[in-house]
Amino acid sequence: MKISILEPLAVSEEKLRSMSEYITNQGHELVIYDSISEDDRELIKRVEDTDIAIIANSPFRREVIESAKKLKMLTVAFTGVDHVDMEACRERDILVSNAAGYSTNSVAELVYGMIISLYRNLVPLDEITREGGTKSGYRQRDVKGKVLGVIGTGEIGIDVAKLGKAFGCEVLAYNRSKKQELIDLGVEYLELEELLSRSDIVSIHLPFTKETEGIIGKKELKLMGSEAILINAARGPIVNIPELTDALNKGVIAGAGIDVFDIEPPLEKDYPILSAKNTVLAPHIGFATEEAMIRRAEITFDNVDSWLNNKPKNIVK
Repeated sequence: MKISILEPLAVSEEKLRSMSEYITNQGHELVIYDSISEDDRELIKRVEDTDIAIIANSPFRREVIESAKKLKMLTVAFTGVDHVDMEACRERDILVSNAAGYSTNSVAELVYGMIISLYRNLVPLDEITREGGTKSGYRQRDVKGKVLGVIGTGEIGIDVAKLGKAFGCEVLAYNRSKKQELIDLGVEYLELEELLSRSDIVSIHLPFTKETEGIIGKKELKLMGSEAILINAARGPIVNIPELTDALNKGVIAGAGIDVFDIEPPLEKDYPILSAKNTVLAPHIGFATEEAMIRRAEITFDNVDSWLNNKPKNIVK
């Protein structure tokens, strides 16, 4: 079968070919494209005669899917699949798998990098230090002893909660279902409003769905209070960015660490949150450690091999 990697996976071609030898040695062809194409016409050319397509987080639209007459499997080297037209895949009976879990610890570690950066004012103090200044006028706060609210306790949320316990936080959680392993650690599950009102730090780890879009907005931010900080390393549209910007500039909350936005970076110069106070912003890096890129390639090839052997895994419904 023809297997096409339609965009770079942040791993060298040499490494990818070496990692996939156990598949290509069975007689399957591997085609690797070294550039991202946002042009559907180019993607249509790339999927021509392809049996198995591999993408990361670039859009995979209906027009491309419908053109791929031989496509039987799409494996997404990413956790979320909201950039894929899943309905078109279902109509064509194309199996879709993902690489859930490849960046679990990577994202959790970034969350605490952002928390500490906000609590210790590292971003402004870096500049001040270079200009010969001091810490005068900037707060320094401990993570230990704070109340951490984790919204969404999938794999990443579980790791964030566990790290919160290690830091000495009281940990609260909100999720549709309760996880016994967190309850056993002393994590308290609450409704969203109570979690927001009790937390010093709120970290979001929900998937992006119609139900979660804009779930954090003006009302929810007001519940948090003026000493609280918000971290979003999940999906951008879960938070209403203009309302978050307004809340930060008016002191409704104390700060925010944001790795995801309602568009993929680069951001336009007039993008709302760029003018907000007390922020740590990153261009969607939570998943992108060197180690995580290797893990996701391994998971992706394993998905392909499992499907070829009639034992599909990591299936996205």
